[in-house]
Amino acid sequence: MTDYIEFEQEFDERIVEIARVAKVVKGGRRFSFRVTVVVGDNRGQVGIGIGKANAVQDAMRKAVERGRKNMHKVALYDTTIPHEIIGKVGGAQVLLKPASRGTGVIAGGGVRAVLEAAGVSDILTKSLGSSNLLNVVKATMVALDHLKDPKEEAARRGKNVAEVTPFWDRRKNA
Repeated sequence: MTDYIEFEQEFDERIVEIARVAKVVKGGRRFSFRVTVVVGDNRGQVGIGIGKANAVQDAMRKAVERGRKNMHKVALYDTTIPHEIIGKVGGAQVLLKPASRGTGVIAGGGVRAVLEAAGVSDILTKSLGSSNLLNVVKATMVALDHLKDPKEEAARRGKNVAEVTPFWDRRKNA
């Protein structure tokens, strides 16, 4: 008989925001907590989870559970992304630009958490429009979801991968 060993994959969990939110009821305001968490494997998978509860710990547990269920595959190219892209959610816009090796993650708060959890280590970003943290994080996820894989795009166009990758790669190979 074969023994099966179950193991849970180790994820990078980052708390992006803990907010106290209120619901107005007949007797006044009822307060609860909303926690936003980014969960990633640092190898091209990332998800965001939002949990609400009366206690911070319960909200955090819910957010992490939802983040793990909501994992998305991200098209990475070496240590960066394959091409420039803008993600939009509500009034928030996030510009993601590929960067050469050694640049690091040039991003703030929520965008940095999403990108590092996804495994991106060289990238330039700019947050445009609204600074609502929840929408900025969601816009980053939208941008990552719309990235095209260089191998698939090269096959679709009938070219080799070097012809569809960022210009600095072609320059050093020429």
